[in-house]
Amino acid sequence: MADQKSRVRQDSKKPISILLIEGNPLIQMGLVALIKRQEGLKLATARRSEPGVLGRGQRPDVILLDEGSSEGRPEEIIRGLQSSYREARLIVMGMIPSQSDILGLARLGVCGFVLKDASIRELVATIGSVAAGQKVLPASLTASLFCQIVDDAHRKCAAPLADVKMTTREREIVDLIAGGLSNKEIAKRLCIATDTVKSHVHNILEKLSLRSRVEVAVRARDQAADSK
Repeated sequence: MADQKSRVRQDSKKPISILLIEGNPLIQMGLVALIKRQEGLKLATARRSEPGVLGRGQRPDVILLDEGSSEGRPEEIIRGLQSSYREARLIVMGMIPSQSDILGLARLGVCGFVLKDASIRELVATIGSVAAGQKVLPASLTASLFCQIVDDAHRKCAAPLADVKMTTREREIVDLIAGGLSNKEIAKRLCIATDTVKSHVHNILEKLSLRSRVEVAVRARDQAADSK
């Protein structure tokens, strides 16, 4: 991100309180330095493994979450943050996500996405807009999101999960993925090797014609909700 001086436009003089969760110490230091130079922003930081430690006692308006900090469990991390900071609005930072991940993040309640190569001006603008109640997606990702919405509409017409031929173990793993468990956690729960779980996940993705774990979780939850 370019080191530029930017200003957050606010109706109130109260600065926007930010909780930053960045897994890479060097990137974290750079973001801290850049954000602290911006008018209208107040920053707290946090480690990847302890997302609430340095934010304890804080009431952030916005949470900036590096997608790499989720350690393969974005649903669990996001829900944990939403539970701890109910009033905060969440922005995810990362590389270009897949179509399914964009929609999955939106369904999890993420209010904005910032690409890692964005300028500080773009980051600050996103923070200001999200803090003001808007939902922000980089222009370069809107076409991808539209394609995913179309794909999702087609998938709603797909056969129910119950009609897809899967083994009992695969169905167990689908339920655990929908519950937000990582491969390692699933392996521990089922007393099998992590590589075995990965193999099952690969087979599940092929059978369901999906591309990611997020898609599996979303489809399972959608069909569970539709069946109620």
